[in-house]
Amino acid sequence: MTGPVLPDFPWDKLAPYKTRAGQHPGGIVDLSVGTPVDPTPELVRQALADASDAPGYPQTYGTPPLREAVAGWFARRRNAPGVDPDGVMPTIGSKELVAWLPTLLGLGAGDIVMHPQVAYPTYDVGARLAGATPLAADGTAQVGPQASAVKLVWLNSPGNPTGRVLGVEHLKKVVDWARSIGAVVASDECYAELGWDGVEVPSILDPRVCGDSHEGLLAVYSTSKQSNLAGYRAAFVAGDPVLVRRILEIRKHAGMIVPWPVQEALRVALNDDEHVAVQRERYRRRRELMREWLTGEGFKIDHSQAGLYFWATRDEPCWDTVEDLAARGVLVTPGDFYGPAGARHVRIAMTVSDERVAQLASRAAGPDGSLGSTRGNLR
Repeated sequence: MTGPVLPDFPWDKLAPYKTRAGQHPGGIVDLSVGTPVDPTPELVRQALADASDAPGYPQTYGTPPLREAVAGWFARRRNAPGVDPDGVMPTIGSKELVAWLPTLLGLGAGDIVMHPQVAYPTYDVGARLAGATPLAADGTAQVGPQASAVKLVWLNSPGNPTGRVLGVEHLKKVVDWARSIGAVVASDECYAELGWDGVEVPSILDPRVCGDSHEGLLAVYSTSKQSNLAGYRAAFVAGDPVLVRRILEIRKHAGMIVPWPVQEALRVALNDDEHVAVQRERYRRRRELMREWLTGEGFKIDHSQAGLYFWATRDEPCWDTVEDLAARGVLVTPGDFYGPAGARHVRIAMTVSDERVAQLASRAAGPDGSLGSTRGNLR
């Protein structure tokens, strides 16, 4: 019996570089994984504690107050006032939904799942788990005669790893095209609260994008980044009530339920904007220091208008950059983890403590003044 053919888990390849970086006298500065390091806000922790007496089963659909909080958050923070609470459902983190959405929608052999060319690997994996075909494409022109087989289009804005933000006109064009062929559009918007330098980050559910209807549309969001809740697995999907009810029925059977205390913590987090502003300011300060360091090291930063990563290049193979930095105790992610188009970039995460960010300035280049002076040690 055989299952879907899945790619190797890419981060396993980083293990020897992590070991090398950890041998630095000052310790490792790990910029490879975007896991939050700052404290979970006290009001959210208190909400979890207050809801900890939970002897009964939670609601797969989510409590009505939680679904109303999500709808209110979209209206208040995302310029999407028309979200129906009936079209909202909590999920066990956003990665879970990304991986299983093609299956939950009933896709399979002969169906195509589109996703960005430089993308988080789980879009590809989710298509394979369903038995569908993943297609990396950044525009409808790349689809060609296969358009009728496209059943799901993944968007990711702000993008991981690139930090690229898609504007209203771009999003609208995709929505109009997908509706013309009967495809669902799912927009992964998990970094939406982290736009930089005044950039606007529109949602797929914004009426400027989709008109007065959310038919065929799903927006996916997580509080992991904005609220330091990665350990809570507190996320949600919102949009077309017909689609949400469709995937709800399968989730009921499969037991894919967010614990009630986490639902309460999520509700409280979404109703409080102050802690999000505090966390965004922390990241802004780190971003400025890291950008200065990268520029001094000769990197060119592409996109990176929003989110928690720099998408940077020295116009060399990404693994050369990884090796050079590992020799100086700094670990970054090679761009080819996100597809062949990323082969000359690295992803650099801002999710490290202020103390670790401050150490970057001391991680000088090699004796000859170049990053390449230590190359070859791990190959």
